[in-house]
Amino acid sequence: MRRTLRVAAYAMCIRDEKILLARWIDGEGRPEWTLPGGGMEHGEDPYDTVLREVEEETGYLVEITGLLGVNSISRSASHRFGRRTDHHGVRLVYEARVTAGELRPEIGGSTDMAAWHPLTEVTALNRVGLVDVGLRLWRERPVTGRVAVTAEE
Repeated sequence: MRRTLRVAAYAMCIRDEKILLARWIDGEGRPEWTLPGGGMEHGEDPYDTVLREVEEETGYLVEITGLLGVNSISRSASHRFGRRTDHHGVRLVYEARVTAGELRPEIGGSTDMAAWHPLTEVTALNRVGLVDVGLRLWRERPVTGRVAVTAEE
C-alpha cells in the first residue's frame, strides 16, 4: 500500500459573526465549503503557507493572530487499477484577521469561490469536516491545541 503525507495550513477568519470560507470542488465534482488554506510547498513554513493560500483563494491579505491548533487525519482510499493509498494529513489551523484586499474567487485553483457566511448558518452548508474542527478550536481554544474529533470531522 502506498503511503502519503500532506501538511497543510488553514485560516479561521471571523468578523461580524461571519466566517470566511472557500468553496472546494472534490474529486467527483461536488462543491464543499472549507477553510481557506492548503498544502505546504517543500521548504515552506506553515505560517507562510496560510498567508499565501488565503490570498490565492480569497483575494485577502491576512494577519495571523494565533495558532488555534493542529488536526490530524488518516484515510485509506482505492485508486485506479485497484491501488490503495493510506493518506495522513496534518492540518494546522490559525486564527487570522483580514487586513487588506478584496474578496474574489481563485483563478485556476482547487476552489471556485469564497464568501462570508453567518456563523448561525454554517451547519446548513455542504462543508468539509475541517470547518467544524476549526470552529471548535476557535470556540474552545484548548490548551493542547487539539479537540476530540467525531467521525464526520
